[in-house]
Amino acid sequence: MLLARSAELYSRAEALIPAGVSSPVRAFRKVGGTPVFFRSASGAHAVDEDGNRYLDFCMAWGPLILGHAHPRVIEAVQRAVTDGLAFGTAHRGEGELAERVLAAYPYAKLVRFVVSGTEAVATAVRLARGSNGRRRILKFDGCYHGHNDSLMVKAGSGVITQGLADSAGVSAQVAADTLVLPLGDVAALEQAFGEQGKDIAAAIIEPLPANNGLLRQSREYLQKLRDLTRANGTVLIFDEVITGFRFGYHGYDKLLGIEPDLTTLGKIVGGGLPVAAVLGRRELMAQLAPLGPVYQAGTMAGNPVALAAGIATLTELAAGKVYAHLETLGKHLDAAVAKHPARKVAQFPRVGSIVWPYFDVSGVVPHAASAIPSQPVNDYHGRYRGWLAQGVYLPPSAYEVCFLSAAHTTADLDRLLDVLAS
Repeated sequence: MLLARSAELYSRAEALIPAGVSSPVRAFRKVGGTPVFFRSASGAHAVDEDGNRYLDFCMAWGPLILGHAHPRVIEAVQRAVTDGLAFGTAHRGEGELAERVLAAYPYAKLVRFVVSGTEAVATAVRLARGSNGRRRILKFDGCYHGHNDSLMVKAGSGVITQGLADSAGVSAQVAADTLVLPLGDVAALEQAFGEQGKDIAAAIIEPLPANNGLLRQSREYLQKLRDLTRANGTVLIFDEVITGFRFGYHGYDKLLGIEPDLTTLGKIVGGGLPVAAVLGRRELMAQLAPLGPVYQAGTMAGNPVALAAGIATLTELAAGKVYAHLETLGKHLDAAVAKHPARKVAQFPRVGSIVWPYFDVSGVVPHAASAIPSQPVNDYHGRYRGWLAQGVYLPPSAYEVCFLSAAHTTADLDRLLDVLAS
């Protein structure tokens, strides 16, 4: 495979941008070789700067549930652009998208739009602290919540661990305010709240962790978290940046039957443009300025062009046909794996339209980040360039999941399995 143009562009970028990229995993450090520079994309396919065509299962890391450059999204964005790129004022698109979002999360009464998932999480954490005057945050090993200082921590050797910074530049004092627990450990959860529950401002979790493998948690575990947070006056935040609108016109909270106090959204809600949101119970959201004392603002928050993409995307999803197609794809994949040679090299745990190619055939699928052995990771990274050469683009990290979209077909899934088995 020729990547001469990508290599040329990457060499130029390296002189101007740290590692030549705007987000670390794009540098291909885990899989080696020249990062691929995409030039264009449509439907389920992308074309790089050298003219190579790929069947894409990364889908911009999840936002493109309709596929690349969906006609109705493009049309909505083009219409919005003719009216202006930014206003810096209130506009009708904010209310239109807000109505669509809140219809999917009945427990939530108010929503505030921001630009990124990281910003949504930062706002949710600040709201929690502002509402109860506490300092400490509880998170879970293997859940990613953006690059906010207080959440850039990892678990140490103890069951309940004071946060240790997982990034330089995060002060020890900030990290110490974050408690980290292993996923799925009920005893650790009970111990944490038994010892420090009245000091914990918020507990934040991906209800379906999908940033460090697909680490499905039991409903009983998540209900225990809900019960303990409620009993201790702790704000429960569901980070649904990945899962929001992924499994139906609702959040993952509906599938669980568990309501948090705040939800953070991103990815799908922006339809491929930078939109994120924090939403939740009225008494919490009403603390945001200018109604309350918790400040949040942003020049590009509620950008009319970006919100137009979100409105168009959610309008398509509300019709229901997309979700029916995604479920058909998922069932086809399950059936195909059962009789395909790919089952001899990998497992394919799936929740709806999220699939994790896990290169281990032991039959055991990890439910905690600490339980992922190195061999499946090494196998994935070692095989990656071969898949790329065959025209299949997956996330350049074994810890990331794949996303099915409305643009994929059953033939595309068969092709994926053929390539992964080769």
